[in-house]
Amino acid sequence: MKEYKIAVIPGDGIGPEVISEGVKVLQAIEENDPSISFSFSEFPWGCEYYLKHGKMMDEDGLDILKDYDAIYLGAVGYPNVPDYISLRDLLIKIRREFDQYVNLRPIQLLNPALTPLKGKTEKDIDMLVIRENSEGEYAGAGDWLYKGKAEEVVLQTGVFSRKGTERIIRYAFEEARRMNRTLTSISKGNALNYSHVFWDQIFEEVGEEYPDVETYSYLVDAASLYFVEQPERFEVVVTSNLFGDIVTDIGAAVTGGLGLATGANINPEKKFPSMFEPVHGSAPDIAGKGIANPIASIWSVSQLLEFLGYDHWSGKVLQSIREMLTERDNLTPDLGGKATTEQLGDRLREILISK
Repeated sequence: MKEYKIAVIPGDGIGPEVISEGVKVLQAIEENDPSISFSFSEFPWGCEYYLKHGKMMDEDGLDILKDYDAIYLGAVGYPNVPDYISLRDLLIKIRREFDQYVNLRPIQLLNPALTPLKGKTEKDIDMLVIRENSEGEYAGAGDWLYKGKAEEVVLQTGVFSRKGTERIIRYAFEEARRMNRTLTSISKGNALNYSHVFWDQIFEEVGEEYPDVETYSYLVDAASLYFVEQPERFEVVVTSNLFGDIVTDIGAAVTGGLGLATGANINPEKKFPSMFEPVHGSAPDIAGKGIANPIASIWSVSQLLEFLGYDHWSGKVLQSIREMLTERDNLTPDLGGKATTEQLGDRLREILISK
């Protein structure tokens, strides 16, 4: 039996509610598969922790987390804590310090009834967005000069290193080759005449090593239009930190909403634990009401299982979500149903174990 240590950070708002359903999925799997065992350690870090202690996580939090096989995160964000603090001091801190430089966000239409796009099917909306996750526009580099004065100036510097840019683009080419799919780069080289001209150059350089991979390159404004008008153009996508954040939210909108949006923060070399999370935010307005949609958190469990090498169970979880989405009465209100968070989770586990 292989035992995996999972660090659970439920976080804020609806985080604890949805992450609980994901943990139950993993527990159901280990009950039905004697070759796998999971142990969970829960940490109370997040915005409420910040309001009590003046910090988002323990000073030695990273030292604690590094011994785990994976991190399972619920949500970060609270009305009384500025977003830049909650993201910088927990989510981005973990991503950067554990070199989780690959962000994987599947954009898949799991049920045609969920898309607002007329006439689009599952085959039309099925892509993997690979987002650079460690530098770019989120590197935190810059300055704030003459604060509060008439000549006040702020500088936000995007950081694009050759190492960081090349490794994410190479990772994307490898995935496109493995999946036998096209690869599209999204950038803005016509206006960002240093960072994204550099990005485009590296994309062309690395592409010469993969003549078997068909490639496309779009400016981010055109790509955003095509995400809505012609999502079938995209199979595997690679893009920068900021643009990846934006286009995947568009992807969520055309596949059913943020309640179905998941993301994996990957350290491919496995020198550090990778982190898996729903990306819908903490939704404090519905926290505690028992109506939050846990599907994104369960989809992130599928990503976790795939990363650990259990493709069979990963596929079964995703297929269970597909079947779940056909049972309207068992869905949460955001998907047109009347079920509670826990009721949806219970039904999904029934479907999973029956397979």
